[in-house]
Amino acid sequence: MTNDNTPVTLSENAAKRINTLVESQGNKNLKFRITINGGGCSGFQYDFALVEESKEDDLVVERNGATMLVDGLSIMYLMGSEVDFTEELAGSMFVVKNPNATASCGCGSSFAV
Repeated sequence: MTNDNTPVTLSENAAKRINTLVESQGNKNLKFRITINGGGCSGFQYDFALVEESKEDDLVVERNGATMLVDGLSIMYLMGSEVDFTEELAGSMFVVKNPNATASCGCGSSFAV
């Protein structure tokens, strides 16, 4: 379950996909980490990874058994965002619905604030 007061939320579809990825790796200790890095065609880019350990300053978001981690520096760029997972003809991917982004690239993997 997700808390409405959480600065970053995880959609039900994203939680299902994370659980599927963790199960496919055979390691129940894995967590889904999202970080913001400089780069991409719009200035910043989202980076997703499965990791075992959390850091002291991580925001921990849980939903339906899935755990998402957001590092302390990335939170300021992700406040109010929802991490979702979409499946379309062009492919499937994690998508960040970020109200702070003033511009983004066509693929949705980079943004500007």
